[in-house]
Amino acid sequence: MTGRLPCGFLILASGLGCLDLVDPKVGAPLTARCANQDSNPDTDVSFSRDLQLLFRGEAGAVGCGCHIPTNQDPIGFQESGLDLSTYSSALAGGVNSLGSIIVAGMPCESVLWQKASPSPPFGSRMPFDGPPFLPEASLQLIADWIAEGARDN
Repeated sequence: MTGRLPCGFLILASGLGCLDLVDPKVGAPLTARCANQDSNPDTDVSFSRDLQLLFRGEAGAVGCGCHIPTNQDPIGFQESGLDLSTYSSALAGGVNSLGSIIVAGMPCESVLWQKASPSPPFGSRMPFDGPPFLPEASLQLIADWIAEGARDN
């Protein structure tokens, strides 16, 4: 195992770089890389038809409804101020996410997709009480809708 002190010592003593001493084999990625593109350009994703059901957890969709203020237990809305019940309130974001919650055309930069994905860059993965978490197909719906321009459709 190479620590900081020995590596620094070796650099000074022999002119070698730390990169020469570290094995680059770190294993397979834990998750797929995000892509700012629509996975199926021939099929439009609709906010009202596809995403609202998902956010509300209705019609058999896996979702918790915690960001819907009128839900029985709107803990996500109460804690973050993020209201996913309407298009305009979703775009407004919450207390911390504001305008970065949905960045039209860029799911990878959108906090909505980041927090639902397997490796959020900060905080807990949503839904907070998961697993179960959103299935891959639901995550792809969110990403595709954002990649398509996050339209009010």
